Amino acid sequence: MKDIAIQGAAHAAAQQSASREAPVEAETEAAAPVEMDEEGGFSSLLSQGEEEAKTLVEMIQEAQEKAEAQREALKLPKNSTRYGDAPLEAYARLARARSTAQVNSATGYARRRLAQFKTALHTDSENSARIKAAISQLQKAVNRGERKKKELNQERLTELRRAKAAKEEEKEKEKLLRQEIRRRKSQRMVRESGYLREAEVSDRLAAHLTATQMELRQQAQSLTASTTASVEAAAQQYAAAGASAAASAVPMEAGFSGQA
Repeated sequence: MKDIAIQGAAHAAAQQSASREAPVEAETEAAAPVEMDEEGGFSSLLSQGEEEAKTLVEMIQEAQEKAEAQREALKLPKNSTRYGDAPLEAYARLARARSTAQVNSATGYARRRLAQFKTALHTDSENSARIKAAISQLQKAVNRGERKKKELNQERLTELRRAKAAKEEEKEKEKLLRQEIRRRKSQRMVRESGYLREAEVSDRLAAHLTATQMELRQQAQSLTASTTASVEAAAQQYAAAGASAAASAVPMEAGFSGQA
């Protein structure tokens, strides 16, 4: 009988201790989801911050690619063609011409180079100022060649009149006609030497204008690069601030839930 009573008391004590441990386990199990929820919220905020940072990085890369494409578009292949030499050559040939056929040869050269430069104007925009200046001078060379042909014809007629006066022994008339021929030739030589100087000055001015345009283009490229760099730095700062704000928001929410 005593053994039976002892066994009953032990069984009752075991049930009582089990009933006490059950609420503790239940509380532990109830607290576990809270911890899991806090960890899940932290992970979701971090992943959201990472996605925003990735989006900003992609935007920065896209802006850099666009800026690089713009810089490449501004870069043109270098052209070593000396456009100012063609007008000088045309005027030199025109100055050496002593007959109508030679003048036609000089103006033919000017017309050929004129057609070539009009085509180059559409393909070499980097040297557009020098090409336009050369085209203007070549067109003038063609017009001046036509003028020289008229002058040569007038000189030839004056020479025929002088020869006739010499044949008829009209010395005074022959002397005046000879002086007129010399005067016309000297005036033409002075004028043709002025053509060469004009072409040279025009090419120098065009070269200076081209250099100025290139300098302005380089300044625009450097300004674009610096603007892109500042935008990239601002975006990186914004991404870093957003990530730090998201990371600091999670512990605060965890503290508030713990206090609750």
